[in-house]
Amino acid sequence: MEAQEIFLKENLRFLRERRKMTQQALAEDLGFSRVKLNAIESGKTANPVLEDVVGIAKYFKLAADTLLTVKLSKLGELKLRELESGSDVYLTGKNIRVLAITVAPDQKENVEYIPVKAKAGYRAGFADPQYLAELPKFNIPNLPSGTFRMFPTIGDSMLPVPEESQILARYVQDWKSLKPDTLCIVILKADQDFVFKQVTIQQDGLRLHSMNRLYEDYVVAFSDVLEIWEYYSFHSRQLPEALSDLAVVIREIRKLEERMVLNL
Repeated sequence: MEAQEIFLKENLRFLRERRKMTQQALAEDLGFSRVKLNAIESGKTANPVLEDVVGIAKYFKLAADTLLTVKLSKLGELKLRELESGSDVYLTGKNIRVLAITVAPDQKENVEYIPVKAKAGYRAGFADPQYLAELPKFNIPNLPSGTFRMFPTIGDSMLPVPEESQILARYVQDWKSLKPDTLCIVILKADQDFVFKQVTIQQDGLRLHSMNRLYEDYVVAFSDVLEIWEYYSFHSRQLPEALSDLAVVIREIRKLEERMVLNL
C-alpha cells in the first residue's frame, strides 16, 4: 500500500499567504512562536504535535484530514471559498471529503461527464484534479449555482425515467439538508455501483427507494457513501412510457388515501 502524501507545509504556507499574513501574525493568532510556525511551514518539523495540527485546522475552518492530505493550491477558487466559509464538514463530521473541480477559461465550473468505463476509477479520483481533467466536460447555460456532473444510469429500477438515461445532478454539500425521498445519484465505495434512487437520511444510514415498485428499499451505511448528487434533470433519446390505466387508478387511490388521512 502506497504511503499517503502529506501536504501540511505546502497548505500552511498557501493558506497564510492567501490571507496575506506574516508568519509572526499567524503565529500570534495560533499561540505559537514564530520559530515553531516556520519549522512546520518549512518542513523542518517532520512530525508536528497533533494538537498543533488540530489548532491550525480549526483556525482555517478545515478538517484536519483536509489540511494534511489535500493539496489546496490545486483546488478551484469556488471550492476554496466554500472551505474558507467553514463548509468542510459533511453530515456529522465523520464523512470528510473535498471535491475537486475543473473550470473553463471564463472561470465557470465545467460539468464533467462520468462515462460507464470511468466509473471504477472515479471512486479513487473524485478528489484528484488530474483525474477530472481527463474526463469529458461541457457547459450548460443557465444552471443554478453549485457543482454539477452527469452520470449514466443502468437498469429499470427508476422507471418511468428511461433505462440508460444520463442524469445531470448537483453536488450535495450537507447531506442533512436533503428532504425525504429526494432523487439522487449516490456514489458508493468499494465494489458497489453508482445508484440512482430516492434518498432519505435515517439514523442508521441512507434509505434508498426505487420508483419501480418491483424493487425493494434498502439501507446503506453512511461509511459506505462517498458522494451524493441531487437530481436536476435527465437526458435520454427515449421518451418516458405513458402511465397504464392501472397505474392511473393506483395513483388516484393514493391521492384519496392521503386526503382521508389529512381529514382524520
